[in-house]
Amino acid sequence: MIFIASAAIILPLILLGGLNLSATRGMTISALVVIITGYFFWQISPTVLTASILQAIHKALPILWILFGALLMLNCLRATGAIDRINQGFQSLSADMRLQTVLVAFLFGGLIEGVSGFGTPAMVTAPLLIALGFSPMAAVILALVADSTPAAFGAVGTPLTVGLSNVTEKASVLNLIGLRITQLDLFVGALMPAVLILILIMWFGPKAHRLKSWLSVLPWALVIGFVYSLLALLSAWLVGYEFVSIIAPLGTLVIAIITIRLHWLLPKSSQLTPWRTNGMSAQTPAPSPMNLMTAWFPYLLVVMLLLASRVVTPIKQVLTRYANLSWSHILGYSQINSDWELLYSPGTILAVAAIIGLLVQARSLKPLLPTAHSVIRSMGNTAIALGVTLIMVQVFTNSGLNQANLPSMPMYIAKFIATYLAGVWVIMAPFLGQLGAFVTGSTTVSTLTFAQIQADIAANASLKPTIILAAQLVGAAAGNMVCVHNIVAVSSIVGLSGQEGAILRKTLLPGLGYALLIGVAGWLLLRLLA
Repeated sequence: MIFIASAAIILPLILLGGLNLSATRGMTISALVVIITGYFFWQISPTVLTASILQAIHKALPILWILFGALLMLNCLRATGAIDRINQGFQSLSADMRLQTVLVAFLFGGLIEGVSGFGTPAMVTAPLLIALGFSPMAAVILALVADSTPAAFGAVGTPLTVGLSNVTEKASVLNLIGLRITQLDLFVGALMPAVLILILIMWFGPKAHRLKSWLSVLPWALVIGFVYSLLALLSAWLVGYEFVSIIAPLGTLVIAIITIRLHWLLPKSSQLTPWRTNGMSAQTPAPSPMNLMTAWFPYLLVVMLLLASRVVTPIKQVLTRYANLSWSHILGYSQINSDWELLYSPGTILAVAAIIGLLVQARSLKPLLPTAHSVIRSMGNTAIALGVTLIMVQVFTNSGLNQANLPSMPMYIAKFIATYLAGVWVIMAPFLGQLGAFVTGSTTVSTLTFAQIQADIAANASLKPTIILAAQLVGAAAGNMVCVHNIVAVSSIVGLSGQEGAILRKTLLPGLGYALLIGVAGWLLLRLLA
């Protein structure tokens, strides 16, 4: 039965990662197999299967709405010339792609994660990287890998507040788990800037002098990574877990810009002969008369609106109360629900910022309708791929509603793993979190699904539950790198639909490596606190 339960994990890896099928074909096959095996082996009733399919279709709509908002923003910025001006701004700061990777993918993406979540960061940063001269494949992979460390805290701490709600709602315990996350990530997460630069160089750079190219910026990358991790730790300790993913990337971004301006710890090559990757060259548009702040205005507006909507309680209450398109108790099942608070969605905020940006930058809304029309036309294949992926996910997660008295497929897998690996569970805990995020596409949902079993295993094995739950959250955050529907959404923005398997093969290695290092860090932390 373990192989039946694992079909939702094994099939995407084989079909996309092994056979290189497109997400549309590979995930359609996977969804059909999970539905059939769920019906015959888990004895899931046709009504539950139908409710799960309806739930999946509804859940696809908010994600497609975010994708629409991100694409609308990007194309409006192209129409006004703002993207070219942003490009010029980065070029004036540094034309070195190694530094741009850290600034855009890791730090700016981390800030977007801190105020938004929902896979939004990679959708925003990948197009920016392409505008800077990165190839689409490099942009997608770097954006996905970078959206990991900040995702443990997500949008103002949602993975802890909501993800751990089945285990505890005590603020003191949540803050302690948040502190444990930053302790695990103090050295592992600190490596992320260096790892991103290594991926850029080894997979997309020129063949000559790869090691030298990496080592020359390694001191700067390690300092930036350590500053990020230290700010995260101090934020969790002194302020609270809710604002870690805002304070850490914002503070580190300021420090990174200062170090680049002062050319501190950087090689002369990054200033005199900017490093470029093989086959990629910086786009050098004609000088734009647009003010740099005006060019950045829509992105700054997105950050401000997202932050206000998540932090200012009256605004949040209004946005979540009106235009609420959520669907509860689908076909009468209290466990099968789908949330879509339209005004609160990052997609709405992105669309509003794009419209206001047009008024500020072009003083006209004339490009809006043709741009929106072209965006909608481009999303057809993505909608299908996303829909079938979520159908598989929802049947998998709702499989506890069965007539065979079996636990849900995710819980069956977790209990099976725990039976044989409880002795080394501190190493395995982040992998279970990553597994949950790989299938569900959410740090929060992965934690909501597996937090209780993680806590139970910790109690039975006499392990500190706060460390095990922290490892669950960091592992789930690393799952963002390999989550299929994240890959589908981001690849569609940059024109790589159909190459999801190639992307998955690239992101799988850093994802598994991250989880392993967190497991080792957890083992060491347990020894230190014993």
